[in-house]
Amino acid sequence: MMNRRDVLAGAAACAGALTAASIPAPARAERLPLGNLPGTRYPDPRVEVLDKRFKAKVGNAAIERIATGFRWAEGPVYFRDGGYLIWSDIPNNRLMRWLEEDGHVSVFRTPSHYTNGNTRDREGRLISCEHDARRVTRTEHDGRIVTLIDAFEGKPLNAPNDVVVSSDGTIWFTDPGYGIDGNYEGHRAPAELPTRVYRLDPRSGRASVVVEGMGRPNGLAFSPDERLLYVVDSGATHGGAANIRVFTVEGERLTGNRVFAENFAPGFTDGVRIDEDGNVWCSMGWADPAEDGVRCYAPNGDLIGKIHLPETCANLCFGGVKRNRLFMTASTSVYAVYVETQGALLP
Repeated sequence: MMNRRDVLAGAAACAGALTAASIPAPARAERLPLGNLPGTRYPDPRVEVLDKRFKAKVGNAAIERIATGFRWAEGPVYFRDGGYLIWSDIPNNRLMRWLEEDGHVSVFRTPSHYTNGNTRDREGRLISCEHDARRVTRTEHDGRIVTLIDAFEGKPLNAPNDVVVSSDGTIWFTDPGYGIDGNYEGHRAPAELPTRVYRLDPRSGRASVVVEGMGRPNGLAFSPDERLLYVVDSGATHGGAANIRVFTVEGERLTGNRVFAENFAPGFTDGVRIDEDGNVWCSMGWADPAEDGVRCYAPNGDLIGKIHLPETCANLCFGGVKRNRLFMTASTSVYAVYVETQGALLP
């Protein structure tokens, strides 16, 4: 997550005068009903194949708007055993839930302490990054909320942002500090720690720093074999980089820091997920409306496909019974599309 005021100012400076009037009327989110987007026909032209390695286009499946009416939707996670999606509506201080069976939308938790990123651990429990409480929590099966970490070396975390869980049960999360930049998505407070990526062993409670030196580490995801960790740097919100970096996982530490993709200017990416073939799917937005949505990169870094949405996209996840439905949290709404691949078998 990021300070939206700074982002919009920066995007305007980079992209020029992008106003509502410059966006084609059918693409304006406020005019879109639930269901297929206006003008939809099969195959959906909004799913753009740039390379045959992009296994996304389903001939008779279209992008659907499944929920709307939020201030800033983020942090989607799908519960296959329950058949529902949970995501954050950060400024409204709540977690939302959508049932795949009938499309019913309800409040899952409020207040949520301005929760941002969410995932599940290997026992199916919800793991959340709370901006306002500046902590990472676990929701037990009986509903109890347990604080896993809220400080490092005696100092409070900035505002944990996004989180993944590896097969050994360890929790890896980013702490860029967007939640203490202002009062809209947390509360204004000074940062007492650098922006970092941490690894937490929830059994012992021991945490360690695995990445330093990134401007604003944001979304993160493991490759299917967990040998690589991809981390988004959304430092463009504060005059820094806009890229995805990739690291080699060597036990409890990361090595081989390198840029995986960086062709995002004047916009940037935020959230990231991986499919079963190791392709990297990331959110996109904050500048040219024609680029709002999702991008997909092959493991070698080639851009192979795009999914175009009528709103800036913040995050995404694979879900559905077969892990072949891509859910996308985009500004005021949540979108979904069936794809010809499956998400990596990770929480």
